[in-house]
Amino acid sequence: MNLAVFHGSPRKGNTYRATGIFLDELKKQEDVKLTEFFLPDALPVFCTGCQLCLGGPRERCPHTRYVEPILQAILEADALLFTTPHHGACSMSAGMKSLLDHLDFLTMNVTPRGELFRMKAFILTTATGSAAAIGPIRSYLKNWGVNRVDALGIRMFTDKWDKMPEKKRTGLERKLRKRARRFYALAPGRAPVSAVFMYHMSKMILRKYVGEEAYPYQYWKERGYFDKRPF
Repeated sequence: MNLAVFHGSPRKGNTYRATGIFLDELKKQEDVKLTEFFLPDALPVFCTGCQLCLGGPRERCPHTRYVEPILQAILEADALLFTTPHHGACSMSAGMKSLLDHLDFLTMNVTPRGELFRMKAFILTTATGSAAAIGPIRSYLKNWGVNRVDALGIRMFTDKWDKMPEKKRTGLERKLRKRARRFYALAPGRAPVSAVFMYHMSKMILRKYVGEEAYPYQYWKERGYFDKRPF
């Protein structure tokens, strides 16, 4: 399994500890080749919202030298793993949000990639508000066409992994290993209703409102997406 891992924090704390347990169990199921990115080190610039990647080839992005290696790792992977602590009253880390913003051209109504429709992904978060971090990341992945997205949010109620009572640590490790085995066994499925809906909506929008001169329209036309679904 080729697994692309995106660490939402460069600080190797609780989320990194939980990720290590998850990966350890995954490696017991099969040989796993990891391609890891630590954010924001791997992408040290915020998306500027210039939208150049939405209206033309992605290489027009001013940060393409950072984005291109990440995109290639995603497209060559069999599965994706996104890990992030929950930050404050918001959701994911700033580094993770910047990553997803930079990859917004992968959404259905712009330049979707067929490779993503056959991929699976896992989201792992730690801290009390884990659900608030999982939701937005899951939405991004669904918009990319990833049809198998599993997730686990860990509520620790402490700032250090080793401060948890031994019973709680053991229980969390057991849960992480169980979810890793389940993720490994997650079989290909049919495209979710949301992806099918987004496909038909995007096709209508591109034809009726965007027009033939626009880059997304030409991209869809060249790949035959108007006649057949990318998934």
